Amino acid sequence: MTTLLVFPDPPPPLLAQTLDLAGFAWKAVGNAAVAAATEPSEGWGGAVICADDDPECAFSVCRTLRRPDARLDGVLLLLTGTQLAALEHREDLFDDFCLSPFHPKELEARLRHLQFRTGRVANPEVAAYAELILNFETYQAMIGDRPLDLTYMEYELLKFFVTHPGKVFTREQLLSRVWGYEYYGGARTVDVHVRRLRAKLGEEQAGLIQTVRSVGYRFGQTRWNGATSPASAAGG
Repeated sequence: MTTLLVFPDPPPPLLAQTLDLAGFAWKAVGNAAVAAATEPSEGWGGAVICADDDPECAFSVCRTLRRPDARLDGVLLLLTGTQLAALEHREDLFDDFCLSPFHPKELEARLRHLQFRTGRVANPEVAAYAELILNFETYQAMIGDRPLDLTYMEYELLKFFVTHPGKVFTREQLLSRVWGYEYYGGARTVDVHVRRLRAKLGEEQAGLIQTVRSVGYRFGQTRWNGATSPASAAGG
């Protein structure tokens, strides 16, 4: 996995959380000199530059990333609506921009589109975990040779789980990432859909979605296989 460069250091909390939840590897830098000195041997896998607090330093980092010998896939600029005029005559310093405050889903989508355009990340059509297979193009899901009859939102929740194995998400995080912040159902919606998903996965596979008591849910196995949390349980 390639590493995203992020400016500034430390980044805004919402940006750090969004990148972590989306599964991006990233490193924050405080200025252009650090960006140049810490460039990985394979090059940066893209950059997210916040220009709202210190635009001059942000554009300086962009210029460093655009030097002829730099290996960089794409620069995503974050700025406020009042800063749009500052982009004039600087179009060569970035590939895309997103207005702050941003929605996490929009930021993730723009980053993945940037990486897909530059060829660093292939556009996945199928994801699998154990015997479970999801086809993103046809919205079909199967366990072995058995097709699963899922609603759209059940499929979206399962898709999110499969693409983020081993991580624990709170009900609020799942609600915002899968349904959106404004969904009227509240956190209880997550519990209802998890219960329905477990039923459709069947007795042998229902345990893939694990309840972490007082926290939320985890799909699949954590990397900490030998250190199970006392708060974890398969039921719930």
